[in-house]
Amino acid sequence: MRAIVLGLCTAMVLVVRIADAQMPLPAARSPDGATLFKQQCAVCHTTSASEPTRQGPPLVKIVGRPAGKVEGFKYSDALAKADFAWDETRLDAWLTNPQAVVPGVTMVYRQAKPETRAAIIAYLKEQN
Repeated sequence: MRAIVLGLCTAMVLVVRIADAQMPLPAARSPDGATLFKQQCAVCHTTSASEPTRQGPPLVKIVGRPAGKVEGFKYSDALAKADFAWDETRLDAWLTNPQAVVPGVTMVYRQAKPETRAAIIAYLKEQN
């Protein structure tokens, strides 16, 4: 009798494991740019011209804007001298490693995940 009960228990465990293995996983959700911006960027930056300036410059209408040129914001010397406009490629490089884009800048944030950078950049484009 004991062997039968043990056999049934083992069979039930195997059935449950097989059933679990066959259940489809939910589709992975792509990162939400607004949420990621709030979590990772909003401590230093705003996306509204009406909000007070924080540690970093406001990022409203960043795509297409000349780097280091927001009126009233004190940029590092390196970024103030930058001679380019922000586009998706430059923003992606910046979020990957700001020091590689403009040596001598003070921003220390880095984002290694391409999908997170893409979601944040898409959100910033929506704010234009």
